[in-house]
Amino acid sequence: MSNKLISLPGRRKVLSALGSAASIAVAAPFVITPRRAFAAGKMVLVSYGGTYRTSVETALVKPFQQEFGVEVTVIDTPDLAKVKAQQMTGNIEWDVFDAVGAPGAQGSKAGYWEPLDPDMFDAKDIVGGLKKDLVPFYMFAGGIGWDPAKFGAGKAPRNFAEYWDVKKFPGLRTLRNRPSETLEAALLADGVAPNKLYPLDVDRAFKALERIKPHVGQWVTETPQAITLLERGEVSYSYVYASRVRTQTGGKYAFSFDQTLLGTEYLAVVKGAPNKANAMKFVQFAMRPDRQAALMTLLGNIPTSRKALPLVGEDARKWMGNIDNPNNAFLNDEFWADKFDVVGRRFKEWVLA
Repeated sequence: MSNKLISLPGRRKVLSALGSAASIAVAAPFVITPRRAFAAGKMVLVSYGGTYRTSVETALVKPFQQEFGVEVTVIDTPDLAKVKAQQMTGNIEWDVFDAVGAPGAQGSKAGYWEPLDPDMFDAKDIVGGLKKDLVPFYMFAGGIGWDPAKFGAGKAPRNFAEYWDVKKFPGLRTLRNRPSETLEAALLADGVAPNKLYPLDVDRAFKALERIKPHVGQWVTETPQAITLLERGEVSYSYVYASRVRTQTGGKYAFSFDQTLLGTEYLAVVKGAPNKANAMKFVQFAMRPDRQAALMTLLGNIPTSRKALPLVGEDARKWMGNIDNPNNAFLNDEFWADKFDVVGRRFKEWVLA
């Protein structure tokens, strides 16, 4: 198996892969050994808070605990810096890491994840392919959200160029407190074509960010904040995820599918995980088509299991958007695997300046 990270497939390849899902048998070719074959134990999953955590607990954690007798502790907010600190001290506290594409890829390059046994997974069922130490968990859409009760038709930005247009759309906004996604949004706002983003023109991105910086009410670190700040009226618009708008507001808030950043979320087992066997079993469990469908029905994200897609609820499908929209941009995890550290340091210094 190649040690090189595999790039996220293009729009047509993804559509073709997902479009053929209905013709594939639902039953998984691999079998998870039942509970009686394993000693009960524990493990720690570091994931995200709010309704995301509730959905993960409902669709994955509780069924996993029931089937395998493993006690799962869920901790909010994956932080690559904390993983690095644990690796340096040898005091590994986490087992499974729920990783956004860029930190996941960077952690892979740094050697923070355990290698995966490909025989544990149905690699042909996974859109994007199995990485050496990362499992593509789902695809997400990041874009612009707002309260339609405050901003009616034509009163809110629907693409990143408009998000940067503070004269036409006055008010504070949010952006993520990390370079990945934020620099891509800045370049799209500055007129770079979605299919010409990479390699990112980092200097140009920071120049574009200078224009919007005075109008950023919050650099969001914890994902639920993106909606909470809207609800409190602390910002007018927010860079948020379609699934968050659906789950945190019950679909009452608006989200623009006119232009989004499409990325991949991964699951990884932390190198030296104290409960490695249970962690591996959890990751395998999370990739079962029935579990993928259950979780994505709650979230509205796009499953990476081809067999799961036909099982996802109809309402959730409405929040997946059209990934073939040419205005959308696919996040390139390979780029960030090489650049995340150096650009991340520059970004943190810039935000504080």
